[in-house]
Amino acid sequence: MPPRLRKLIGAMLLVLLVVTYPFLVVVFAAAILPGSSGWTQLAFYAVGGLLWVPPAAFLIWLIGRRDPAPKA
Repeated sequence: MPPRLRKLIGAMLLVLLVVTYPFLVVVFAAAILPGSSGWTQLAFYAVGGLLWVPPAAFLIWLIGRRDPAPKA
């Protein structure tokens, strides 16, 4: 895959992740957290707020990765 195309696709996926992930976390929280304690909510949002980092880091790694040198 050409580097420019890989970067374009990776950037689009990263934007999609950053836009949709918070929405999904809030919808999930609204379904399971009503009536729970403040500590449970704090733990949920702390974990939910950090779970997007590994997929985003993987996408950034894919975007920045160099292609292997062509063999002569």
